[in-house]
Amino acid sequence: MKLLRLISNLGYGSRREVTAMFREGRITDAQGEVLYTDDKVEHATVRLDGEPLDPPFPLTLMLHKPVGYTCSTKDVGAVIYELLPYRFALRSPHLSSVGRLDRDTTGLLLMTDNGALLHKIVSPKSKLEKVYEVTLARDLRGDEEKIFASGKLKLESERTPLAPAKLEVLGPRQARLTLTEGRYHQARRMFAAVGNHVEKLHRSRVGGLTLGDLPEGKWRQLTDEDLAKLFGSDAASTG
Repeated sequence: MKLLRLISNLGYGSRREVTAMFREGRITDAQGEVLYTDDKVEHATVRLDGEPLDPPFPLTLMLHKPVGYTCSTKDVGAVIYELLPYRFALRSPHLSSVGRLDRDTTGLLLMTDNGALLHKIVSPKSKLEKVYEVTLARDLRGDEEKIFASGKLKLESERTPLAPAKLEVLGPRQARLTLTEGRYHQARRMFAAVGNHVEKLHRSRVGGLTLGDLPEGKWRQLTDEDLAKLFGSDAASTG
């Protein structure tokens, strides 16, 4: 891929804007030699204003999402892309959230520009576990674990029962919920179905990945080792 297209696809600007960067001598190699639009060089050796380029396609990252951000580029108010380098929202292929966490939910959010990987993660066939730490408005009544595990619970306005889910009681109003589906606001609606209300919801794990020591509001690129943890050893080769 020619440098002009590469840098534009990374979100640094339109092709016209990137062409101007070349004319101004802002794009160089690691030794400071000026590069030109049709040069073919290794991604890692290119510098823009002396700084390395953003990671190339495919890019997959995890974000520790705080309260108050939506998984969108267009919603009014704070959006998750504000927590990333501004260019990430302009990348081509687009960097998308893998599923969504609602505005009031915190925790592990995956993002990728790899369509094949995104599809594999969200596909019901993968049965990928998503683990949530839940704080409730009222005490658990005692039968929730059995109801959630039954495979018979139906959410309001839906005809298809939920797949069995695992509930671990951690306290009178504290629980850990493990899901293998990703229906709209599923965790909140499940507790509503048994007469309770979720006050705090935090996603702590997806597949074999956890946030580790990643601070709230921060992100990091996933390595091949991380991707191998997601599903198993074959995940790193997806895409």
